Amino acid sequence: MAGSGSSRRTFIAGTGAAALSAQALTAAAAATGSAPAAPPAPPPPNGRRVAVLGGGVAGLTAAHELAERGYAVTVHERRALGGKARSMDVPGSARGGRRALPAEHGFRFIPGIYHNLPDTMRRIPFAGNTNGVWDNLVAPPEMMFARAGGREDLRGPIPWPGHSPAALTPDEVRRALSGLLQTLFRLPPHETAYFVNRVLVFLTSCDERRTEVWEHTPWWEFTRAAQMSNEYQRILAVGVTRNIVATKAEEASTRTVGTLGEAFVFNLLGRGADGPPDRILNLPTNEAWIDPWEAHLRSLGVEFRIGWTVREVQYGGGRVSGVAVEGPDGARHTVTADHYISALPVEHARRTWSAGLRAADPMLGRCDRLRTDWMTGIQFYLTERAPLVHGHLNCIDSPWSLTAIQQAEHWPARDFPADYGDGAAVDCLSVDISEWDRPGILYGKTAKQCTRDEVAREVWAQLKASLNDTGRTLLSDSKLHSWFLDPGVDGLGTPHPTNQDELLIHPVGTLGNRPSAGTRVPNFFLSGDYVAVDIDLATMEGANASARAAVNSLLDRDGSAAPRCTVRPLYRAPEMESAKRHDLWRYRLGLCNVFDVG
Repeated sequence: MAGSGSSRRTFIAGTGAAALSAQALTAAAAATGSAPAAPPAPPPPNGRRVAVLGGGVAGLTAAHELAERGYAVTVHERRALGGKARSMDVPGSARGGRRALPAEHGFRFIPGIYHNLPDTMRRIPFAGNTNGVWDNLVAPPEMMFARAGGREDLRGPIPWPGHSPAALTPDEVRRALSGLLQTLFRLPPHETAYFVNRVLVFLTSCDERRTEVWEHTPWWEFTRAAQMSNEYQRILAVGVTRNIVATKAEEASTRTVGTLGEAFVFNLLGRGADGPPDRILNLPTNEAWIDPWEAHLRSLGVEFRIGWTVREVQYGGGRVSGVAVEGPDGARHTVTADHYISALPVEHARRTWSAGLRAADPMLGRCDRLRTDWMTGIQFYLTERAPLVHGHLNCIDSPWSLTAIQQAEHWPARDFPADYGDGAAVDCLSVDISEWDRPGILYGKTAKQCTRDEVAREVWAQLKASLNDTGRTLLSDSKLHSWFLDPGVDGLGTPHPTNQDELLIHPVGTLGNRPSAGTRVPNFFLSGDYVAVDIDLATMEGANASARAAVNSLLDRDGSAAPRCTVRPLYRAPEMESAKRHDLWRYRLGLCNVFDVG
């Protein structure tokens, strides 16, 4: 093996089955590589200046919304625009006039439950696309749960009923989920019935029960995983927590896991969705999305300062008085503006909040209680396309909770060996590692204890253990060209490894520590997936929605007459509202949910 690397987030496991047409794979493939279509003229400036701290999805969304409303925006970003969502080049991999091999912090996943992010994507021009960057979304037609130990892999098409929503009564949900679980997972009937019952309990729980009870109940306990089979535990407890949100099932908030699951149930039934439950981009992320976004924002007058590190948000006179930043040359500068939006990830943002700023709003101090964990990835470049699955795969028995997707077939506008690298690599298998603290199968060490080379060899071994265990060799050492591990991970194999791009996790009882977008400081606002918005999960959708909320708060404080950003909440099925009202009555009487059999 040779290389070094990147990959990240997340394939939502546990939600697949019924087919998409072949046309769905290519309907969104469009012209690539050319300049974006001419955007509309920017609005007249209003003379107000905003400093956006951070150039990830949250920061770019805030800049986009503000620039459309006439604000002068400058984005300060330490590394590269796009943050955790960006793709990147493998250094030194380009040969013969080709582009460098494409790498990433992790594969993109943009399900139909998202509404705010797709709205932004539709407003980013892309040559040849009627709906801008949004038209670069494609839907993988299937997914797979890869089992180890000789067990048969579970492979199925992804259902998408399109514009014909399914009936949505508790009985219809029960029947649909029972059929899905029995078909895909072959669990014992009594375990299937119990899990479906737990889903119905959550679906019909009132908001108060969710916030006051399920927020403080671990998913492991809610699903009674300790009393169930290993299959049940791996698929329905660990598979939908560690593999997805990098949180252990024993401590993950049922409210968070259940809310996500509820949204996907509705998506699978065609209710309140922007599109299919599994969508990816038809090109590397920067080619399909981030680079066109940057070009569009520049056309709106947004300025970018790349390589500028935020050191301290300074406070004085009841306001943010400036931001101390370090430039690319290492020199210190003070940034001043009328308003400031902190769009850094929480683990970086809270280090920049001065003592005076924290004293002005105790909500900022509570952010210290929010927790992050490692969920990062690696790409393997192959000299021959592996016969895996036309979509995501989840290695649910892998000690390091691996999920992956083979990418070249989803990029129809690119001839991978002709366009990338040295011409020998024909595909990229992008893998997310969700568990970094459990011993592997090759060295008996955790991922953090391994060197970078050992991480690559261990992940490759775990992939083969899940994919080559039923008599066929799907992954072959001779077909491995190289690998690339996220450069944000450093110090592996030493006593103090670090990760610049950790993921917010959701243990029980942490919801109350999430801040609002508006603070008590009149010119300071928060944006990021840790900010309290309707989607209670570290996602690009959460980052986008929080940026919209921050901009709305800023407009209110500024007395602006500009239209407010639309912030779409997660879909609420009207058919379930009567059941939730009934549950509210029962909850206030101290009774359990009517479906709760214990």
